Amino acid sequence: MVRGGVSLARMPTEIADLYDSKEHYRELLEDLRETLSELQDLLYAQDRWAILLIFQAMDTAGKDGAIKHVMSGVNPQGCQVFSFKQPTHEELDHDFLWRTNKCLPERGRIGIFNRSYYEEVIVTRVHPEILQRQKIPESLLQPNEGIWKGRYRDIVNLEDYLSRNGTRIIKFFLHLSRKEQKKRLLDRIRDNKKNWKMSLGDVAERKFWSRYMEAYEHCLRATSSAAAPWYVVPADDKRNARLIISRIILENLKSLEMRYPRVPREQKEALQKIARQLEREKGQAVGASGNPVFLL
Repeated sequence: MVRGGVSLARMPTEIADLYDSKEHYRELLEDLRETLSELQDLLYAQDRWAILLIFQAMDTAGKDGAIKHVMSGVNPQGCQVFSFKQPTHEELDHDFLWRTNKCLPERGRIGIFNRSYYEEVIVTRVHPEILQRQKIPESLLQPNEGIWKGRYRDIVNLEDYLSRNGTRIIKFFLHLSRKEQKKRLLDRIRDNKKNWKMSLGDVAERKFWSRYMEAYEHCLRATSSAAAPWYVVPADDKRNARLIISRIILENLKSLEMRYPRVPREQKEALQKIARQLEREKGQAVGASGNPVFLL
């Protein structure tokens, strides 16, 4: 969890394995997914809290894979994933928070942002010419750090507001080394089945690596709060990253101390009466083979 100053260069991108073997990793992840599924069911039933998971990282850091593997056991009815790429013309006609605000999770559900409004203080900071396409009045384009400080403040205010209204925000920065990114880019190029994942822009952005790290440091420092902390996850080992992410999500869900809704005594008595009626029913019709018959 990010607290105080941030120096990504001093933060590890790789740690000792949290598993003994691939089989052990699968067992650990499956146990975590089962618990997550149980807690998600409780979240949905109680219908008081919403969960917003935000994933930010450099290209190839494993955001898609983490979302897929960690959340695969969650009921799709209670979970939504949104990926935010280049803004559309409609989105450029609104403020920078508009397109993500439309996708915020309702109570009882988990919302996942694969990239988010943080792109507007990271990518846009690295490429400030993007501001010109956002149709912001020239008089409001504050010089020096003004535009970014204003956006940091807007983001923190939004997250404080959401937190006070029952949305638990959990933000992950998948911390990948430049060396590991190179390895993964080459892997995508050499494996025909992974070519579709590649774009020329992925390689072009590597030239701005140091500027991205600086932008992330400013962002993490300015927007990590008690209400919405940032977690910097070592991402050179995808399995470690997924286990870490799973455990952080579970810790946050458990801290909500959720309970299934209480059923009034009158309703319980009615349910028991229905149960007795059902138990008195005759068995269902079966076919010659002994299997239940279903008429369509």
